Amino acid sequence: MIEDSARSARSPAQRLRSLGTLLLAASMLTSQAASACTSFLIPTSDNGAVYGRTMEFGFELESRAMMIPRNYKLASSGADGKPAASWTSKYAAVGLNALGVTALVDGMNEKGLVGGILYFPGFAGYADAGKSDPAKSLAPWDVLTWALTNFATIAEVKAALEGMAVIGVEQQQMKMVPPVHYTLHDASGASLVIEPIDGKLKLYDNPLGVMTNAPPFDWHLTNLRNYVKLSPHNAPPLKIGSQSFSPLGEGSGMLGIPGDPTPPSRFLRALGYTLSVERKPSGIESVRLAEHIVNNFDIPKGWIKAGGEPLEYTQWSTVADLTNRVFYVKTYTDPVLRAIDFKSFDLDANAIVSAELKPGMAAPALAFPKR
Repeated sequence: MIEDSARSARSPAQRLRSLGTLLLAASMLTSQAASACTSFLIPTSDNGAVYGRTMEFGFELESRAMMIPRNYKLASSGADGKPAASWTSKYAAVGLNALGVTALVDGMNEKGLVGGILYFPGFAGYADAGKSDPAKSLAPWDVLTWALTNFATIAEVKAALEGMAVIGVEQQQMKMVPPVHYTLHDASGASLVIEPIDGKLKLYDNPLGVMTNAPPFDWHLTNLRNYVKLSPHNAPPLKIGSQSFSPLGEGSGMLGIPGDPTPPSRFLRALGYTLSVERKPSGIESVRLAEHIVNNFDIPKGWIKAGGEPLEYTQWSTVADLTNRVFYVKTYTDPVLRAIDFKSFDLDANAIVSAELKPGMAAPALAFPKR
């Protein structure tokens, strides 16, 4: 529904340490802090767009690069192993998966529709699988793949979501129902946020192009009213009587913008960058521009901790050129953009192809050979 808007051999001390590790892992999955993904869209000077996002998590996602071809049969995971929605891909899509699942958590299709799955703890509320039509039900991690392999534009996605349900399904490796929401953008620059709340799908047109995590998107829009003076231009001196107080250095138009890693602060900071950067033509100039913005949201290991232990860090970042249909990725251990180019694929292949994200891989490593 849619609302528009060797256990016995271990010592007691070892078992306690193991229990502590399990409890910490559980807190990592459910903590509000485990939610540092940032995404944005910047327009180009030739009416195109470039997308960027970071992926943060507290344990290894083991992501691989993937290409899903056209005319490939796909099916979503239903609750308790029961069937859910199935479809045949209309468009080829490339991107990254996680935890060995045949689904994209971030990616782009051959028509320039691009988007990602972002963590949404404390607010995601899915439809009851027992009360939903299985043929129109999607597991949380299958929504993006369904959208990218079926549709070319935001308008098409919005129309197709009518009657669809995102249901609560436990993800096998995570041992929980992952709380997530979704960001999508098309080649025209249109953007959409999809949030499952109280069993319904809330849809928001997103003229800002920016999205982070909890709270819900409309809360972030309200919070923006606390920062209405964001500007790339320096503030004028403050004059009090005969005294004049000039800003200390450059960048005073952004004075007060928060620099911490919480979702509300990252939302504002990402918006500050996207509003102020100088537009460049589609292609490598805009890709590099997006990369510079992405770099500002990179979280090193240890900056965020829970119970004294390191929590999430930036495992990988992506940049997508919606005009030229090139998707780029760089990882924590190999921070160099590698291209996944549609021109390198047989888009009518009969199987999904994938590649490991290896440190120090050669530049063409992710440009899969044609089959």
